[in-house]
Formats: sequence, structure tokens, C-alpha cells
Amino acid sequence: MTHHPDSPLLPADAPSPEHEGGEPSRGAPGVGRLVGLDLARGLAVFGMYAVHVGPAPGQDGVIGFLMELAQGRSSALFAVLAGFAVALITGRRTPKTGLAGRQAAAKVVIRAVILLALGTALTMTGTPVVPILAFYGLFFLLVLPLYRLGAKPLALIAAGWALVGPQLLYTLKPVVGDRSFPTVGQADGIVSLLFTGGYPALTWVPFVLAGMAVARLDLATTAVRIRLALTGVALAVTGYGGSWLALRLVPGAAEALRKTAGAPGKSSMSSASPGSDGIFGDTPAGMLVASPHSEATLAIVGNTGVAILVISACLAAMDAFPRLRRLAGPVIAVGSMSLTAYVYHIVAIWLLDTEEATVPPLYVLLGFIASVTILATLWSRSFQRGPLEWLMGRATGIARRVQ
Repeated sequence: MTHHPDSPLLPADAPSPEHEGGEPSRGAPGVGRLVGLDLARGLAVFGMYAVHVGPAPGQDGVIGFLMELAQGRSSALFAVLAGFAVALITGRRTPKTGLAGRQAAAKVVIRAVILLALGTALTMTGTPVVPILAFYGLFFLLVLPLYRLGAKPLALIAAGWALVGPQLLYTLKPVVGDRSFPTVGQADGIVSLLFTGGYPALTWVPFVLAGMAVARLDLATTAVRIRLALTGVALAVTGYGGSWLALRLVPGAAEALRKTAGAPGKSSMSSASPGSDGIFGDTPAGMLVASPHSEATLAIVGNTGVAILVISACLAAMDAFPRLRRLAGPVIAVGSMSLTAYVYHIVAIWLLDTEEATVPPLYVLLGFIASVTILATLWSRSFQRGPLEWLMGRATGIARRVQ
């Protein structure tokens, strides 16, 4: 099976990293192709499927643990990998300048506009899912002015945004709308994308910036990968551990959350998802919660750490165990056409009306995963890119006319 890094996250119109920014391909691990990112994206796709059609999280046993693990973290992994897309288009190790830079920026803008339109169309189907693609489109536009920055400035801006964004969002939410998410099927424009939607840019852009910062690193170097993995561990411990401590040390915080969770129409903050609780759970104590989609600073920090850990592990595994690459081939195939795989499952949910299905959710989830894996594997044997990835590549080709 041939690896073709083309998706809304890792586009084919970006140059191969092994020829970019002076990063050597001789003797370097498989980072030249970054096939590990396809594996990470495939896992992110399956995680999104689990959130949208799988069993409810919080149940006892391994299945319940895996469903809980997927909540919020798979979409955060998608957003971090979206940062790689911007970096790869605009020059991964060395940002492009001059004509090449202008054409790269145009590609990002075209990609963003397409994702905005496609995401809006998926939202209007009225499925019980909050599609992330329109939000992605806005994320691309917001981070584009920063594409010439290096890893350290990008990481610092991501950290600053993660500290300020949630507090600003909490302050502005009563002004721009209530603290609940839009109703299913409601595409309410820029206000939703920035503030009130399931993935508000004010708190999700740090994930994209973190991905751009990671992409700027010399990922062919073992020492860099080790430091990257340790950074992921530190962020995860800080985010989730910090939340655990804060809820026990801040007077009245845990009680306030329990009252919010017990209010009519509210569910536990431990397994929040877009549309369930509203951002921050309608209480300032929600700012201390690192649960999925709590939009709090500690949640951003912890989820970023998990995403970095997954990416580090996938890159290392693909280089250290060549045979694993063949075994993981079907997952890599799904990751290599993640835009198609994502749209496929939203359309399938719409057509099948999974909310009314009598089949147990676990079997529905396994059916979704099996079908997309088989289709992606068969498609990749005959075609270099997924169908939507091919269309995206054709559309962004217009950028070559920029002078």
C-alpha cells in the first residue's frame, strides 16, 4: 500500500519533509514520509466514530474506558494534526517566502473556505453530531498569519492563548449568547465558530498552534522525539492532575459542579460532549475541570499532552517496527484519507438515523470502523488519494496562479 499524506490535516500539495528545510533523508528514520501521522489520524478517525456512534462512556470495563478516553481527545488530536497541515503547506522546517509563500498562503485559504462550506453543509443535515470541519476552516484562517514563526514562538503563543482564551470565552459567552450550544442542525455563522459552537475557536486554536510548533521540530532526531514525548507526559499530568487537585483544594468547587450536574437537563461533566452541558457547566468552577469539551485551560493542556503523546508514539512505532507498518496498513489507509472517512461517517449517520437504530451501539461502531477500513484499504490499492482529498488537491491547485 502506498502512503499518500493528503487530507485536511496532512495535505498532498505540501512538499515531502525529507526534502524540506534542510532536513536530511539519508539515514533518517521514516520521518521523511511521516507515515506515523497517518496512523495517528486513523486512530483519531476511529476515536471520532466512537464518540458519535459508540456506546455511552463511563460504563464499567474496557469498552467503557475506551469510550471515555475517546471523548474530546480524538477531536483534540485532529486539531493538533491540523497544525501539521498548515506547517506542511507553508514549509515545515523552514517557512516559505516570496512567491512560494504567497502561493502556500493561498492554498491554506482555499482549503479553509472549502472546509467552511463542507462543514456547514454537514451541520445542516441535522445529525446529532457537531461536525468539526467548519471550525477547522476558521482555525486555518486564524493561524495563517503566524505561519512564519518557529517552534518556540508558536508554543509560547499556544500557551498564552490556552491561558487567556477560556477566561475570555467565559466572560463573553453571556454577551454573545447563552452558555449552551446551538441546536442540532443550526449553522449560526461566525458567532458559533468563535464562541458558542461545539469547538469554539477561542479555546481550540491552541491545539492547532501546538501542532504547528511540533511540526517545526526535527522529528528525525531521536532526542527531539524523546523530549517531545516527555513534554506530552508533562502536559497531560499538569492538565488532568492540576484539575484533580484544584477541585479538591478550591473551596466549594466540587459542590458547585455537583449541583450543576444535578440540574434538569444536565449530565455529568466527566463525559461532556458538544451539546450536552454547555461550556464550563454554567458555573465558574467549570474553569477548573479538565473533562472533554469543558473548554477550560486545564482541559486544553491535558488534551494537548495526550495528542502529543499519541503522535510521538505513532512516529516512533512506525520507525522502530517496520513490520508493524504492514500490520497497521488498514488504519494508515483510513488516516491517509481522513477527510473522506470523516464525511463518510456523518453522511452514514444521517442516512441510517443511528439514534433510532435498535442495534447495540457497540455493533454499530464496529460496523462503521470495519466498513471505512475496508473501503479505505481497497481504495488505496488503486488510487493515490481519497476521493475528497483528490478534489481538495484540484481546488488548491488554483493557488499556483498567484503571482
